[in-house]
Amino acid sequence: MSSLPHAVDLATSKPELSTSTHPQRELVLGSTSRYRQELLQRLRIGFNVAAPDVDETPHAGETPATLATRLALAKARAVARAFPEAVVIGSDQVADLDGKPLGKPGTHERAVTQLRQMRGRTVVFQTAVAVVCQASGFEQVELAAVKVRFRQLSDDAIENYLRVEQPYDCAGSAKSEGLGIALLDAIESDDPTALVGLPLIRTCRLIEAAGIRLLDAKVKQ
Repeated sequence: MSSLPHAVDLATSKPELSTSTHPQRELVLGSTSRYRQELLQRLRIGFNVAAPDVDETPHAGETPATLATRLALAKARAVARAFPEAVVIGSDQVADLDGKPLGKPGTHERAVTQLRQMRGRTVVFQTAVAVVCQASGFEQVELAAVKVRFRQLSDDAIENYLRVEQPYDCAGSAKSEGLGIALLDAIESDDPTALVGLPLIRTCRLIEAAGIRLLDAKVKQ
């Protein structure tokens, strides 16, 4: 696909449309998260990546769900201003422990603190996805809540996990697609990829509503 200025081209060929003579809009993922990029690649459609310039500081009294929703929309809007003709995806995830937001730990020490707080507890991972197209005026956002029950983890288990995975860029230090699955007793969700960082069921619904065709196009093999 044609490159957008200042964007990273992750898939160089567009799907060949089978039913329409009208070209699809460019699709841009407003995130530099490698986890979201890997998930979006599952849809076998060309897309570009652009980094959103958004202040992620929580507002006073803001709930984790509200924070995730606000930031997902802010990220999509920020990138859409740079690429007004494109369909832009923004996403954000915040771990919710008793109404308190837990973000990316960033350091080993903060990750240890987070996992100690969560052991034996149920945490709700609030993952929001927003889709914006400035040119068409399309703007929608949805939230996927994933309930996760953590095992009663020992300090040694926490240290061993962190040494292996180093999940310091993961909300709540929980890298469930890797060894982090061993931290958990149960996961409850209606959008299975939401815990990894991008709820693909909701993403498909929103980008199709914005005009990106998926199953009526010939996808890449």
